[in-house]
Amino acid sequence: ARGLPLRAAVELGFGRAWDSIKDANVTTLLVAFILYNPFEWQFLNTSGMVRGFALTLTIGILISLFTGIVVSRTLIRTFYVNEQKTKNKEQ
Repeated sequence: ARGLPLRAAVELGFGRAWDSIKDANVTTLLVAFILYNPFEWQFLNTSGMVRGFALTLTIGILISLFTGIVVSRTLIRTFYVNEQKTKNKEQ
């Protein structure tokens, strides 16, 4: 909308989205930690199935963070470079 170049718009978008992504995932990881109950708190009394869910949730969040930040940013940059090369060849 501002007429920014594609690369600048992508970087701006990733920068603005990072705070929301971080907040949501840190909150979910905190809940998974509490569900896993690593210190054997008596008031939680979690079962093996709950701990398994917490571990699976943690692994899923970490993989999601990695793919959402590293992989998608790399793919967008790669397609941007390829698009620029195609435009330069046409000119």
